[in-house]
Amino acid sequence: MSSHKIQFQRGMSIPEFLRHFGTEAQCAEALKRARWPKGFHCPRCDGQRHYLVAQGARKLFQCIGCRHQASVTAGTMMEHSKLPLTTWFLAIHLISQAKTGISALALKRDLGVSYPTAWLLHQKINRAMAEQEAAQLLDGAVQLDDAYLGGERAGGKSGRGSENKVPFVAALSLDEAGGPTHLKLDLVSGFTSQAIGQWAKARLKPGCVVLSDGLGCFAAVTEAGCIHLPRVVGTLKPKDLPEFKWVNTVLGNLKTTLAGAFHALKYRKYGQTYLAAFAYRFNRRFDLRGLVASLIVDLARGKPAPEKVVRRGFADAGF
Repeated sequence: MSSHKIQFQRGMSIPEFLRHFGTEAQCAEALKRARWPKGFHCPRCDGQRHYLVAQGARKLFQCIGCRHQASVTAGTMMEHSKLPLTTWFLAIHLISQAKTGISALALKRDLGVSYPTAWLLHQKINRAMAEQEAAQLLDGAVQLDDAYLGGERAGGKSGRGSENKVPFVAALSLDEAGGPTHLKLDLVSGFTSQAIGQWAKARLKPGCVVLSDGLGCFAAVTEAGCIHLPRVVGTLKPKDLPEFKWVNTVLGNLKTTLAGAFHALKYRKYGQTYLAAFAYRFNRRFDLRGLVASLIVDLARGKPAPEKVVRRGFADAGF
């Protein structure tokens, strides 16, 4: 019996993970390679000559030129964390290998930490994924659709007027064979021409051919130098719209993930990082094993994010 190549691909098993990242020293060495692939570079003067001034897994590197001291975690998403690196790396593994996502509550149980600690770990790892996704632009043929996070409150409005729904756009680039390549999921302030125009300038390369439904605001993608091909769908159902097959499939999978793993998510405040984390995993779906290494690198090179910064939400959102 044939099997789906992506769905049944080999991931990184727990035994394999522990062989590579089972000790504090192994994790520190992996973080050092991720942060300084060509050897230590002083964060202050970019000098390479240095010596070690501390023992143990988390060594301090002191620059001979300017005498600045740095650790493998300083200046990264892990800065000031008192958690063992093995806990961080296990969280990276669990989050990266979970196809339908993993909640902070499940992370708490698997890591043996408190819920606030698990929540902050989850948010920081999601944030690293969001920063990486924000830097990528879509090109070529793109399917574009509108969607919402959340649902209507009792007695409230339904549909696009609901007070409890947070709008976002889903955009999916396609290859020459019509298969999905890269996904973008972004919160927007509303489905207005101004919001979509700002989003398109930040997320699309000029020259994209954008296929969307007949929602009027989508015409604003032309402000980013893109070609817009609207398709009025009326009352047609997704199964009757093969040209939107892939973006509808992705949105269906996203709803399954959010409904299954996250039950108390503040969509307006933290929705962007969860959307970006889903897109991050989707865009690297062909290499599930390599996802662990990719995420280690992105955490090592991400901007430090203290808890007070994390609790403000992700800045690169809300067009």
